[in-house]
Amino acid sequence: MAVYPPIEVVEESDAPAPDVTAEAVLLDKVEEAGDDAGQAEEPSGALVPFDALQSYLSEIRRYPVLTREEEHDLAVQYKQFGDIEAAYKLVRSNLRLVVMIAREYERAFRNLLDLIQEGNIGLMESLKNFDPYRGVRFPSYAVWWIRAYIIRYLMNNWRMVKLGTTQAQRRLFFNLQKEKEKLEAEGFVPGAKLIAQRLDVKESEVIEMDQRLSGRDLSTDAPMGEGETATLLNTLTDDSPTPEEQLAEEEYRQAIKERLKTFGEGLKDKDLVVFRERLLAEQPLTLREIGERYGISRERVRQIEHRIKKRLKTYLSEEFQVLEGFNERA
Repeated sequence: MAVYPPIEVVEESDAPAPDVTAEAVLLDKVEEAGDDAGQAEEPSGALVPFDALQSYLSEIRRYPVLTREEEHDLAVQYKQFGDIEAAYKLVRSNLRLVVMIAREYERAFRNLLDLIQEGNIGLMESLKNFDPYRGVRFPSYAVWWIRAYIIRYLMNNWRMVKLGTTQAQRRLFFNLQKEKEKLEAEGFVPGAKLIAQRLDVKESEVIEMDQRLSGRDLSTDAPMGEGETATLLNTLTDDSPTPEEQLAEEEYRQAIKERLKTFGEGLKDKDLVVFRERLLAEQPLTLREIGERYGISRERVRQIEHRIKKRLKTYLSEEFQVLEGFNERA
């Protein structure tokens, strides 16, 4: 039985099982990719910089695209007898397929060779799980594994600073552009609200993902323009508080602390316990715990707490009005 890539890897593709009727189109594209690769000529004896990509494309063109029967025979040899040489031949014949798929994501990631490398890993993984008796050609099955590994690589290396995503955000990441194109083809303006309705997500999530996809990382040490010495770091404002602001903040906290202490000195019994254990404690007791201590209901404790909050609000308002008036006179 054929196995498709794990759900956490290719969930975003939202694609059905390989369509056998589309195999001819797929193989035509592979042939075209091979023709493009063949256009790269070997460098002459002149001093020409070595181009690793063009060299690789020229190399993979040496391996011909297999027929359906040849693919099936090689897959059976590997599946039943573990024939490694058959596996090599099957993988090598589909290296151009990896290049074709990697080029689809070239705009999102400049290093095409890295994408090809990840796609090649997906190609090899697909062979491990391919079932030659399902009636599906190997390239039609491998395409999902190749795309899955490339996409996972893009997700992990999209930014220098990683942005964690949920499963829902991954689906949105991969379907957002596709849904935009679909709406435009239908004559609609692909607004965030309409896309959110189509993909069954929040409008805010669509806006956030669109901003993330349209943005790029910038180095704060990079020059702002050609021939300039000023960097982006020179234009960033320092939002950290000044010493005066830090001092004022500390004085305000100290004033609050002193007034809370004074307010608590005027409380007794249950009121004092609720004030300390519910309003001041880092890990406050529950209403039930305080109620059990004094043999009263949780509702009664809640009423006491509500009354203390109102008294405290009134007390602090009066105290700070007096303090502000004193500062103004000073």
